[in-house]
Amino acid sequence: MRMEELLNEALKRKASDVHLAAGYPPILRVDGDLVPLKAAALTAKAVETMVREIAGEAHWKRFASTHEEDFAYDIDGARFRVNLHVEQGRPAFAARLIGSKIPSFDDLMLSPAVRGLTEVENGLIIFTGPAGSGKSTAIASLLADIIARKPVHLVTMEDPVEYVFAPGVGLVKQREVGSDTASFAEALRRALRQDPDVIMVGEMRDPETIASALTLAETGHLVFSTLHTSSAPQAVHRIVDSFVGNQQEQVRRQLSLSLRAVVAQVLLPRKGGGQVAARELLVNNAAVSNLIRENKVEQIASAMQTGRAEGMITMDRVIQDLVSEGLVDAKAVEARLAATGTLRRKR
Repeated sequence: MRMEELLNEALKRKASDVHLAAGYPPILRVDGDLVPLKAAALTAKAVETMVREIAGEAHWKRFASTHEEDFAYDIDGARFRVNLHVEQGRPAFAARLIGSKIPSFDDLMLSPAVRGLTEVENGLIIFTGPAGSGKSTAIASLLADIIARKPVHLVTMEDPVEYVFAPGVGLVKQREVGSDTASFAEALRRALRQDPDVIMVGEMRDPETIASALTLAETGHLVFSTLHTSSAPQAVHRIVDSFVGNQQEQVRRQLSLSLRAVVAQVLLPRKGGGQVAARELLVNNAAVSNLIRENKVEQIASAMQTGRAEGMITMDRVIQDLVSEGLVDAKAVEARLAATGTLRRKR
């Protein structure tokens, strides 16, 4: 099978991911489940041949040197985020379907409170959740709305560039780590000289990137980024715990002042097929800010339960609502959360 045939089959089946590994047939992820294709198991040589069809010489050289490479690939109007890696000395491939069109608020079923984040003028907004939960897609939807309505300068730092933003009433620059800049941290260090209004950092991977994002948020910029945690309060823990000693106190202070909201997202199986996103929302009001500053993060969940008037909602409450609306089945939800490691808090 040629790579383009496989990617077109993924599009036909509405798969979210494509996997190639020696010893297995090509595998798609459809509605959250892995689905092997009816084909012979691939050899390491067959995987290499398929990958080289789309990688290009530059990507393949970097992969051969580092055993890791990320890039984007377009086919028939669709866009895939590709990761090449090595397992047991053999090449392997994973691709995430991004799509060619940025979904609308309605497509994503964003709540009014999450939609309202487009009106925030400055500070840090974080989307968190398991890999593949749609964090980047939700951020792209918010950013597309912002640049369509506001004359702002948006600078993105991505690895690789995923959604390509159409020109709006302002200016958009999309920088790709590896080709346009050496790293997220380096791109953020240079960002102030580029006169941005809104900044999107694909992922806060290390203390240097987190510190730079917090500084930019403090200095009047609106910063969007992602983390991998299973809840909004855990995102606060993750940021603070990325630092050591006296640095933690400074980061708590910065975060208490610059954080605007955390959206924790997970995809759940929809009744009748497909998936639906459940989104927990933490808004950094005065009470939450005080809890962060005083290192009482474990009490944030309680603050969220009393903050419904400001749009705050816990994951448990969101899931209860989805079950009540008949969109998801309670048993299927529990199975998915267990499989993704997303633990629900006890009520």
